Amino acid sequence: MFKKVLIANRGEIAIRVMRACRELNIKTVAVYSDVDKNALFAKYADEAYPIGPAPASQSYLNMDTIIDVAHKTGAEGIHPGYGFLSENEDFAARCEKEGVAFIGPTSRAIENMGNKITAKKAMVAAGIPVVPGSDGGISDFDAAVKTAERIGYPVIIKAAAGGGGIGMKIVRKTEELVQTIESTQRVAKSSFGDATVFIEKYLEEPRHIEFQILADSFGNVIHVGERECSIQRRHQKLIEESPSPVMTPKLRERMGSDAVKAAAAIDYTNAGTIEFLYSKGNYYFLEMNTRLQVEHPITEVVTGVDLAKEQLRIAAGEELSYRQEDIRQIGWAIECRLNAEDPLNNFTPSPGKLRRYRSSGGPGVRVDSGVHTGYTITPFYDSLISKLTVWGRDRNEAITRMKRALYEYIIVGVTTNIPFHKAVMNNEYFRRGELTTHFIEDHNIIAEVERVVEAEKEKGATLASALTMEDKKVAAITAAVGAYIQTAKDGERNEYKR
Repeated sequence: MFKKVLIANRGEIAIRVMRACRELNIKTVAVYSDVDKNALFAKYADEAYPIGPAPASQSYLNMDTIIDVAHKTGAEGIHPGYGFLSENEDFAARCEKEGVAFIGPTSRAIENMGNKITAKKAMVAAGIPVVPGSDGGISDFDAAVKTAERIGYPVIIKAAAGGGGIGMKIVRKTEELVQTIESTQRVAKSSFGDATVFIEKYLEEPRHIEFQILADSFGNVIHVGERECSIQRRHQKLIEESPSPVMTPKLRERMGSDAVKAAAAIDYTNAGTIEFLYSKGNYYFLEMNTRLQVEHPITEVVTGVDLAKEQLRIAAGEELSYRQEDIRQIGWAIECRLNAEDPLNNFTPSPGKLRRYRSSGGPGVRVDSGVHTGYTITPFYDSLISKLTVWGRDRNEAITRMKRALYEYIIVGVTTNIPFHKAVMNNEYFRRGELTTHFIEDHNIIAEVERVVEAEKEKGATLASALTMEDKKVAAITAAVGAYIQTAKDGERNEYKR
């Protein structure tokens, strides 16, 4: 096992990995940008080093500086968390070349799965069902029109090197196709440095279901159950749960088997996620995420598998701690991503200082966070405040528990999406498990959010008043204590003079 690991990330995921390291008696090294100097993750680590200014391009994406810190501190491995360099094949290759273990898959696996066209071809070769579409990148508009007509409208245009839904556009008729392709190519070139785009059949009411996989270097590959990730805004997940409401033992066996087959087909190692679209009884490979997912806590809660620890063990050359028959999903888990953003203003980020922060707790509640009262949510990075995860014996108890946990959460100083989560938990379609990736639009959730916000105005005003009174009391007490101390000091000095 490693003796020391550098975590090339920040916030809650950095702390999550450090916790796993601490339980495995591994020393940790944090790296931080100028604005993160006093962040909780930098204080939690055994060692912490500055790596540059606030912009990620000058700090958390600075490969040379991060690897240099690893060498100087004697870190044997680098855990990239999620985002930043976690799916960067060049960084993984640099680690391999520099003799530092990259706690993730090989650079070759990242490269193969990072390009959606290459990934799709690999899945076809492995016999995994894929969404019908073009065989490769679009280079001829006439051929594109023929492909769209063959698979049938609507279709979706995607960037081959893309991610996070950037550049994706739906086309419902031939007249819009060429213009949309050109537009997506421009976005792809600007965002990813690669203008290649492709066409797929657009599934009207799909669910987004993904399978967590683990694979070691001895050829052992297992899946750790599925996650339902259909509640999204702009193709970004907001609420996840495990198991999926639509899952049956037979379907889980089929999808899980294909997820394992997909990972084995590319000689994958470490933790990863095979993502599927599920529609009308059929499922199709969407993409593979070659890293630890943001929503990994719900899998850990229902299976008892510590995914971060398994990552470390695998990267250290150990065999998997589990076999497929060991994996059992017990109960139900739901995760809400609490962000500093305004759901009533198109989920626009809301950076600022947390005047008050109190997370929820109690039975069946897990909070993954890297913030505290007085912490500032900066505009430089993702607006995630915390990941709130609950466990229940069944889905109904998990929903009820999440509603209670959301009620307990107090965040003052920034606008958050907590009202959004409350609206979803109260929605009858969500409670029935009738989910699609268009859930927010289909059920006009934003209107429900408006009602939640309106209903909570009085509570918010009362809380604000109470906090103002508390601030005044604290200020008065602080002033009184300061005056008392100063009087005592003056008395001591006068006594000394006598």
